[in-house]
Amino acid sequence: MTDPTTHDRIAKLVADHPVLLFMKGTPLFPQCGFSSRAIAMLDRLGVEYDSVDVLQDMEIRQGIKEFSDWPTIPQLYVKGEFVGGSDIMMEMWEAGELHTLVQDIPARAE
Repeated sequence: MTDPTTHDRIAKLVADHPVLLFMKGTPLFPQCGFSSRAIAMLDRLGVEYDSVDVLQDMEIRQGIKEFSDWPTIPQLYVKGEFVGGSDIMMEMWEAGELHTLVQDIPARAE
């Protein structure tokens, strides 16, 4: 079980960032294909987003799975709500739902 401090850290990260992706690696250097695919979708949406590299913090890596009750990474949060992993993101992308979900998020600065 995740300790309360890790849970609180994750909750604060999710609350503080309108679009947040917990991923393996960074947006410039994703460390798995699923994280790469998630970043590609967020980049195509053109919205401002933040990311957390779970490979840099083992407590976050395990804790995020318990926080969301979702076993895999990446994990996307929008406006404090868990959206899903890259497969869910792809389904939502194809249905136009991901675009709708982030329509009021500011565009990423170029």
